[in-house]
Amino acid sequence: MAIKQRAKADASFSMSSMTDIVFLLLIFFLVTSTLINPNALKLLLPKSTNQISAKQQVSVSIKHYQEKNTFSYHINGKSTPVKFGDIEPALQKLLMESEDPTFSIYADKSVPIEQVVNLMNIGKRNKYKVILATSPE
Repeated sequence: MAIKQRAKADASFSMSSMTDIVFLLLIFFLVTSTLINPNALKLLLPKSTNQISAKQQVSVSIKHYQEKNTFSYHINGKSTPVKFGDIEPALQKLLMESEDPTFSIYADKSVPIEQVVNLMNIGKRNKYKVILATSPE
């Protein structure tokens, strides 16, 4: 009685499951890559531990009254508020003869960034240096 044994292993490999996984990964990366915004800006935000070399000449403060959702603007820390439309002419008058015109913005924590950007736009239009004041850590 001769018993015949098969000792050879089947060397075939089914690639169908591997192609399914590769296809699913391809779909995943295509979907997630469209969610990434390629136009995102890389900003260097000011740190409160660093000191600046430019000296402020004029300061503009923004106070936010949350109960009324209104804002008041003050130039050089004066208690009398200034209308937003009067800030640019006042800055032009104060910084007219300055060699390196610079003003700093002091804003409450609750002030929306839109209000700060409006003041920065005034600085950009007039080619002023703008300092965003922060409190030390």
